[in-house]
Parts: sequence; structure tokens; C-alpha cells
Amino acid sequence: MRIKKLLTATVTAVAALWLAAAPVAHADQLDDIMKAKKIRIAVAMGIPLFAFVDKEVKATGSDVETARLIAKDMGVELELVEITNAARVPTIQTRKADLLIATLAITPERKKVVDFTIPYATLDIIVAATEANAIKGYDDLNGKKIGLTRATVNDSMVTKGAKGAEVVRFEDDATLITAAVSGQLDIVSTQTAVLAAMNEKRPQSPLKVKFVQQELNLGIALPQGEDRLKEWVNNWIKTNFQNGKMNAIFATFHDRDLPQDLLTR
Repeated sequence: MRIKKLLTATVTAVAALWLAAAPVAHADQLDDIMKAKKIRIAVAMGIPLFAFVDKEVKATGSDVETARLIAKDMGVELELVEITNAARVPTIQTRKADLLIATLAITPERKKVVDFTIPYATLDIIVAATEANAIKGYDDLNGKKIGLTRATVNDSMVTKGAKGAEVVRFEDDATLITAAVSGQLDIVSTQTAVLAAMNEKRPQSPLKVKFVQQELNLGIALPQGEDRLKEWVNNWIKTNFQNGKMNAIFATFHDRDLPQDLLTR
């Protein structure tokens, strides 16, 4: 009887361990999209040239138009999920969107929690300031106030590189632009498109690029484990890069072409 009880307990324990180790099954996201005939794509609004509201109060920009083309080619309805920069990764982690096209740089840290396609675009992040500010690198930022958008690569790099700086964080690029235009900031860490929007509204005291922090490869983000959806989007990027459609969208807003080696980065 005692041996029987021990055997039963052992079998139960092994079964429990096997269940705990077994992968949690979930529906395939690509199948779900095709069945629903709708794809939810998140975009971070308020980013000049990438995602913004035009004079007709219509969402547009290279990220928005890229999302529209994906939905059209997939043959489904597009649901734009408008979010802030800080909500980009959490939106995909919690599956509140199927894809994220929102100037999200591909980094090792982010790859731990979300998946990425091959690059679909690039951008340069820079430190800019008024001419009176002599800045050549991160050390020159110590003791100075610098504004940037929260939860960006800019934020991580300035925090790490200029520990003595007073970092003022904003929830999105739109509020960062407002602060710079109103004279609250004379130094910013941002990207070139945002800088252009700032200088358009402060022509008497423009901010000039002091140094380039990094060229970033941007990826379309999606929940981890959705290999079929990732393969579909990767193939879509390759096809539309090669036929020129992606470059046409990008050049329309950014007045420059995508890098020729984009697909191999």
C-alpha cells in the first residue's frame, strides 16, 4: 500500500511538471486577422512626417500610409490604434494591436519582450541646441537641461551618457515640440523630422544639430510567437521595397530615399 501511494504521488508530480512545461496554446494571429477581415495596427501619433493629423484632420504620415497599404494588400479593413510613444511596447505585449508601425527602433532589449520584422525605415536621432550652446558630445550635456520624449532610444542614451544632465521627459513628440517652441528648452534629443517641426515655429532662434547619437533601424513590432504573421509582413516589406512602393511613401513625407541596403541590415 505504501509503495502504491509513493508511485501514485510520483506519477502525479511528473504529470504536474509536464503540464507546467508545456507551451500555452493560442490562436494563430494571422488566421484571426483573416477571419475577422480586420487588422489592428498601432501608430504613435504626433510624430512629424511619420504619424500626424493633417489640415483636413486626417491621420497621415509615412507610418500611417504604410499601415494602410499593408491592410489593402492583405485584403482586410484597417483599424488604426492611436497611441503615445510610451505605450508602444506595452500595446504589443498586451495584444491590443496586431502590429505596431511607430518609429520603434530594433534593439536587443526590446527583442526580449516583442518580436520585430526586418527594417522598414530608418531615422537619425540627434542632439540639437541653440548656437550659443557649445556641445560636441554627452559630456557637454552635464549640468544642462535637455528635453526628450519618454521611453525612446534617445531617453536611454542620454540617461546613460549624460548622468549629470537635467533630463526633462515628455509623453510624446508633440508636447516636446510645444516646449521647444515656447522657449522652455534650448537643448533637445530627438530625430531630424521633429527638429524640423520645431525650427519651423521658432525661426528667430533655431536649434542646430550638435551631434548624431545614432542611426536607427526601425522595425514593425508584433507579439512574440506569431511566426506566420511575421513571415507575411517580412515578405510584404521585401516585395514593396523592391517594387518601390515603400520608398515612394517614405520619400513623399521625408524628402529622402530609404537606404539601398535596408533589407540586409
